[in-house]
Amino acid sequence: MLWLFPNIVESKKLRNGCQSGIPVSEICEHRFLLYNKDATQHLFEVSAGLDSLVLGEGQILAQVRQVVKAGEGVLGLGRNISGLFKHAITVGKRVRTETDIAAGAVSVSSAAVELAFMKLPESSHTTARMLVVGAGKMGKLVIKHLVAKGCTKMVVVNRSEEKVAAIREEMKGVEIIYRPFTDMLACSAEADVIFTSTASETPLFSKEHVKDLPPVSSEVGGLRLFIDISVPRNVGSCVTDVEGAQVYNVDDLKEVVAANKEDRLRKAMEAQAIITEELKQFEAWRDSLETVPTIKKLRAYADRIRLAELEKCLSKMGEDIPKKTRKAVDDLSRGIVNKLLHGPMQHLRCDGNDSRTLNEALENMNALNRMFGLESDLSLVEQKIRAKVEQSQK
Repeated sequence: MLWLFPNIVESKKLRNGCQSGIPVSEICEHRFLLYNKDATQHLFEVSAGLDSLVLGEGQILAQVRQVVKAGEGVLGLGRNISGLFKHAITVGKRVRTETDIAAGAVSVSSAAVELAFMKLPESSHTTARMLVVGAGKMGKLVIKHLVAKGCTKMVVVNRSEEKVAAIREEMKGVEIIYRPFTDMLACSAEADVIFTSTASETPLFSKEHVKDLPPVSSEVGGLRLFIDISVPRNVGSCVTDVEGAQVYNVDDLKEVVAANKEDRLRKAMEAQAIITEELKQFEAWRDSLETVPTIKKLRAYADRIRLAELEKCLSKMGEDIPKKTRKAVDDLSRGIVNKLLHGPMQHLRCDGNDSRTLNEALENMNALNRMFGLESDLSLVEQKIRAKVEQSQK
């Protein structure tokens, strides 16, 4: 029986107390417990990004990979659990590849960056000069999305340097240049794309400010982009009248976000179909493990007979048998055993890739145990068969 604790890993620490100081009883109030198929489906949905706040986000798949890596060699992470997490990674990759569920911005900050790169010529994506005005929550998200797009240098204008320094520390390998608000217009003159995200009650950019800015290069499309994600707006509506300037605000971005969210919901339905298919395959693989002990015992039983009969044959042939002949006889005996076992072995396997059901595989296992006296617990086998039949009939 598979137990899955998505929020808590039950361990000695949990039983004896939590390092955070929060009582275990309080933590357990927020725990939920899933069994068997429900647990498997939940993990597959998590890995595919269907359980995330932002549908299809990719970070969760990396976290599932980390679980697998951290669990290598850990006592208790056996074949079942290891196989489950590895299959979950496969599901996550397949969903993203076949549905492209992660495509399209679904937040205002990500839409702002996506829009900027859509408007810029592709040849200027790595050279366009970026300016972010405001280093609050939204400004930080804009910076993160710029970095994700491959931007390695940008200027950030903010009232204080403290927040910018913290972002710079977090974004290793990215050149983030701080400038005070008094330098905002000077920085704007040297920028191709300007993102604004401050709490200012009055516009930071007016027609008078922008009309005196030098034109941008034709290499970036000849237009200076103002992408305003502030409420109220940081860029006055009159700026749209300035030649060489293009303004986008939150209302423009919300349409993009809404369309992308709707598209992701459609793709989530496609993802569920993939998960249902993969769930069936995983369940078949897990259930087929029931037959592994019988397969091993049957192979060992056949090999004991082969070796005994091989020894009798070689002894009758005399002591001066050439090595080549001895090897040929040994290979012959192995070939005969392999061909004889092929049929029974196939009827013990049930991996979801053929029409053979688990019930049929377990019944074949029962029959082989009885015929060859493989000393398995037949009553336990019969219980499993009955349980599986009852489960399939529900």
